[in-house]
Amino acid sequence: MVMGLSSIFLLLLCSIPAVYFCLDKLLIRKGSPNDTQNISVEKPKLPPGSMGWPLIGESLDYFSKLQQGQAYKFLTERWKKYSSNTFMTSLIGEPMVIICNAEGNKFIFSNEKKLVQLWWPSTISKIFSKSDDKSSNEHALTLHKMLHFILKGDGLREYVGIMDTVMKEHLQIYRNCKQMKVGDISNRYLLTLSSNIFIGISDPGKIEKLAKQLKDVEAALVSMPINFPGTALNRAIKAYRLIIKDLSATIRQRRIDLSRHRSSSRKDFMSIMLSVKDDNGKFFCDDDINSHLAGLLLASYTTTRSTIFSIMKYLAELPEVYNFVLREQQAIADGKEPNDMLNWEDLQKMKYSWNVACEVLRISTPGVGGFREAITDFTYEGYTIQRGLKIHWASHATHMNPKYFHDPEKFDPSRFEGDGPAPYTFVPFGGGPRMCPGNEYARVAILTFLHNMVTCFRWEKLDPDEKIIHFPVPRPTQGFPILLHPHNL
Repeated sequence: MVMGLSSIFLLLLCSIPAVYFCLDKLLIRKGSPNDTQNISVEKPKLPPGSMGWPLIGESLDYFSKLQQGQAYKFLTERWKKYSSNTFMTSLIGEPMVIICNAEGNKFIFSNEKKLVQLWWPSTISKIFSKSDDKSSNEHALTLHKMLHFILKGDGLREYVGIMDTVMKEHLQIYRNCKQMKVGDISNRYLLTLSSNIFIGISDPGKIEKLAKQLKDVEAALVSMPINFPGTALNRAIKAYRLIIKDLSATIRQRRIDLSRHRSSSRKDFMSIMLSVKDDNGKFFCDDDINSHLAGLLLASYTTTRSTIFSIMKYLAELPEVYNFVLREQQAIADGKEPNDMLNWEDLQKMKYSWNVACEVLRISTPGVGGFREAITDFTYEGYTIQRGLKIHWASHATHMNPKYFHDPEKFDPSRFEGDGPAPYTFVPFGGGPRMCPGNEYARVAILTFLHNMVTCFRWEKLDPDEKIIHFPVPRPTQGFPILLHPHNL
């Protein structure tokens, strides 16, 4: 990632107040001069590391390597330099501890709300503004429960047939085509699903408009928190406001429909949010509903779209893997009547196909990991982690580490057979209480897409040299055009 000199100058000029914040986080907290009890207190041992450039820290190197698909290199350079899997740096304007092994993942996931809590980069809060309601924590807990109901188990089963229907309808466009762009069909498929399931709309025009707005939001998710005209954050805030404007209109109409009992028997997530109360008996306010829905729309398609692209890429490059997937998926198709939709039981038979998806999630992880904030002082690996310090667990640290995955650059779905990888080494969805509640939703959406594509076509890349950008998630610059070879079944 390259920044112009003028951008860097403006960043330095406008971020001077942040110096005091950073120093406050890094200096040892002391009592007043009259507090004799603190005079003999030993300085805590902080993790080794470097804060990089003033204010910017090591963000430029970090983002540059992310964009080149070398996130693992950023980590290895530092843990080798400091001879430690835990080190300090400064990213996106924050002093930060990075933890780079399975033991660290376990520690972080196991101490949620005990030693650490979820933290998002400031760009997230700047984009996804919420109300200042003091009950926001209760709302968050209620939301988590609702997501588990809708996106897992029985709540998800009823969506399998819907996903299959949507995918089949989208494929009809390409029945007589020789080419397609994977980016186009995966975008339409996934946004149609999320628009239907989360906000109850199916208008193609509205979905297309939403796709353009979400693209601008996505580009700013992990960026420097600089809100000037022309920056990624500024474009994202403008796009988010347009999304909220449309969502607000939909919410107003949905309230009217619900009051007149016009809702369908299968409620979308928006309708549920308008109907439920938190544990204190309070309804969600519109600002929080808007923010949650916009976040869900983005999360439900951004990383899943990236995973679908990577699966299609590897199946084009590895015919032996494609053939194994085809045999598995064709056996499922052969056991169904012509007009039967996929069901939950069919998905449970797609074991090898999901192993392929998992290997894609390992080797082309569509995310950087997660962030936490220390809510109290604690010691980890002999280092003092001070309250308020930000912590980053990096998925690439274990996914691409030969200590956990032999020959990590090799694409090998057999890694996930039997008991699979060791605990806390494969973490594309996080872990512990904060594990992504949409992991099962993503599995169903991916396998449904894969089933329909593989049973209809073989394909080959039209541009073998197409450039892949890896930030904020792996994606092809030209949409990954492929040449289709329909099966003669």
